[in-house]
Formats: sequence, structure tokens, C-alpha cells
Amino acid sequence: MALDSIVFNYHESTKHTPESLRRNNYGLDWASMPHPWRHYDGAPIIDLPANIPVPAIGMMELLHGHRGARISAGAELLSSLFFYSAAVSATKVVASAGYRYALRVNPSSGNLHPTEFHFITRGMDGWEDGIYHYRPSDHTAEQRARGLEPGVFPHAKLVIVMTAIAWREAWKYQSRAYRYCCLDLGHAQESVRLAGAALGLALEFHGSFQDDVLGRALRLPADEWPLGVLVASDATQAGGRQLEWTAGTANQLSSHPVEYPLITDVHQATKNGGRWRMEHGWIAAPIAAGRDFANVVRTRRSALNFRGLERIPRTHLDTLLRVGSEGAASIDLFVYVHLVDGMEQGVYHYRAGLLAAVHLGDQRVRAAGLSLGQDLAGTSCLTISMIANLAQCGYRQAHFEAGATGQRLYLAAEAMGLNCTGIGAFFDEEVRRYLGIDEPECQVVYHFAIGHKVEDSRIEELSRL
Repeated sequence: MALDSIVFNYHESTKHTPESLRRNNYGLDWASMPHPWRHYDGAPIIDLPANIPVPAIGMMELLHGHRGARISAGAELLSSLFFYSAAVSATKVVASAGYRYALRVNPSSGNLHPTEFHFITRGMDGWEDGIYHYRPSDHTAEQRARGLEPGVFPHAKLVIVMTAIAWREAWKYQSRAYRYCCLDLGHAQESVRLAGAALGLALEFHGSFQDDVLGRALRLPADEWPLGVLVASDATQAGGRQLEWTAGTANQLSSHPVEYPLITDVHQATKNGGRWRMEHGWIAAPIAAGRDFANVVRTRRSALNFRGLERIPRTHLDTLLRVGSEGAASIDLFVYVHLVDGMEQGVYHYRAGLLAAVHLGDQRVRAAGLSLGQDLAGTSCLTISMIANLAQCGYRQAHFEAGATGQRLYLAAEAMGLNCTGIGAFFDEEVRRYLGIDEPECQVVYHFAIGHKVEDSRIEELSRL
């Protein structure tokens, strides 16, 4: 199947090359920087319980397909779900600039967080039916409507709709921002899905739906686009209060946002993209020792750089690749092995649980160079190139799967005492040539580095609300 011409043009036009970097003299307009928080001014604000139970399950158990016991319902369930998947978890202090900013449980490129979380509830104990928006800034819910929404997954007790505000990423990354929005969505949906599993709640991800119908049903502002939906389908459509909207209106994030036609075009071209969904199973393998789920997700941080000295055991590499790639059938992994006991340095293709050598020898300079000269791709213990057949699985879906793979790698690595960083910038064609990828539909969508981080003293942890 040929790649859609609009999608192909977008991907080609947003590739990094040495020439494109030299031509681009773009500078950040700090006066137009988007506000980090979306609020619905005038909507009733509902506090989510602060005294929430801690899920009693290990991170590696969860990543191997086990599910925690249901320990809460209604408001407690919603509070726990978002606290362990999307809430603020720390602040970073920038003394030289005289300000601090929030870090969240779900990672985001450039810490720009284009993803917003809306949710629809039906028949949840102690929680009014309606449409809500989650506010990470103060861990509350804005009630946008009361009553039942009959048209969106009518037999689900909980529907979480994740939207993207492309301008948040485009402010920094320009037209390439749509890639980051989709990668971030992959991270976000896997973050919420795993938090649900830790709480005994089965959430199924849907990446394809009638975009415009869903947007109208939620009365989304023009700058928010629905990209993904998580559904807990264990309720029935019951009688109840007719949907009644509140007076809440979305705040303006920037005084003069910039339109990027390439982003608008590729979003339109990838709407209503078939019946794709991510499948998750159970990994039949020994479970490595590691930290508990709650502690891992609340302390996970993206590494700024790696120490580039300590090695990791081969068993850690095998576990990372097995657990990280589970459920991502459309992603091929190429691994740059730098510091792994029992393995010769080189690039390896990971397929069906096996590693096949592509290039042998020290890859540290090469990996950093291909990753737009970012040292951390070479100072890591290993760096991964994720390749997807864009015509086969769809443009959004390829990036969703890559983001979800990255999220699982983040959590598995942290559980084993390692650290990670997702890398969305690389020399696209140089990576493909070096890996020997000839098919035009097969493109690099994400880089990911894992190792022992250099500590960042500017971070202040927030263990509880």
C-alpha cells in the first residue's frame, strides 16, 4: 500500500538534514510561548481526593502483564489514575533565570506537554455522570457537562479522550511538531493504561475514530484535536440526567499562535484512520526484581546526559527489549550497544527476541552524530532507533506505538536502576542509510537512549499532593 501523498510530503518536508539545519534561522519567540495549562474558565472545579491508596504491585510485574487489585472506586479511582499517570510529580528550579517549572508523570518532548486529558463517566460510584477535563496544575477535575453523553462509546463507564494542542510543540519545533504530538500521545496513553492496570482497571486504547464527531461531542476548542481514546467497557447505557453543559470556556494559550499548514494538512489526512488498536498480551518470562509501580512512575525523569562509564548486564538488555517492545508489532528496533556485559559493541537488529549484528565496533560517535549530534546517544549504555513501515500501520499509529514503546522502556529501565531519554531529533535519511533500510515506506520515527544518568540537582520531588 502506497503512502498517502500528503503524509509522504509531510514526513519528507520535516526530515532533519545538515543543510536544513543550516538554513533554519528560527528563534524562539518567548512572548508567544503557549501557557502550560489548559483551563476551562467558569467550569465547576471538583477536588480529587488527596489521600489515595498506593497500588500494591511491582513495576516489572505490571509490565509482564499482571494487574493490581481494585482498591478504589469513583473519585478515589479517578484521583489515583491521574496521580500515577499525568499529574505533576516534581519541579525544576532554574536559579539563573529566577523561576521554576513543573515536571509531570508522563514525559513530553521539550517538557511542552501537548496532550490534554478529557474524560466521560457513567455510573461510577460516588461520581456524577458527565464530561470532565483533568487539570494537572492542581490535580482537580473541571466539570464541563453534567449527565450522560449518549454518542461516545455508550457502553463504557469511563472514557478518557486524549487531545493534542499542536501549537504547544510547534512553538519550539515548527512543522515537525506533529511527530512529537503523536509520540507524546503514545507515551501518555501507555502511562494511563498501565496506571489503570495497577489499579485493577482494564483500559483499551483506540487510535482510530471519527475525529470530527468526537471533537464536536466534547465541544473541543479549535486548537485541540482528539488523537487517542482509552475505554473501560464495563458499564451499560442507563437512564439518567440529560447532558447539560456548564459555562466553562477554554483559556487562550498564546496571544498570537502561528499556523503551520503542513501540520494541519497531515492531521486532516490521517483522520478516521481505520480500525487500528494496540494489542497487549502477557510476557511468559521470569520477572526481574525491581521497584514498585508507584515509586517508579512518580520518580521517573528524563536524563539530561549519561555518565558513559558503567556497564549493564546482558540480562538487563534482554529484559528491556522484550518488555519494551511488547504490544508494538509495527516497530522494528535497531540497538546501538555501547556498554553491555557479554556483548560486542555494534548495531544489532532486534527481531522475534533475537539480536542480529548489522555493524560491529564502537558506535558511540556514530550514534551521537545520527541523533543530531546529541552526546547522550553516545554516552548511554545503549541507544535505539525505532523504524516503522508508515504505509502498513498508518502515520499516527506508528508514532503512537513508538511512544508507547518508549514509555515501557522508561519504566522498565527505572525499575532496574537505569534511566532514559527519548530523542525525537535525528538525521532521518542518514539513519536509514546506515541501517541499510531501502524501502521508502520504512522510516525512523524515534530514538531512545538508556544508561546511568548524570544527576540533576535542580529537581525537587513532590511525593504526594
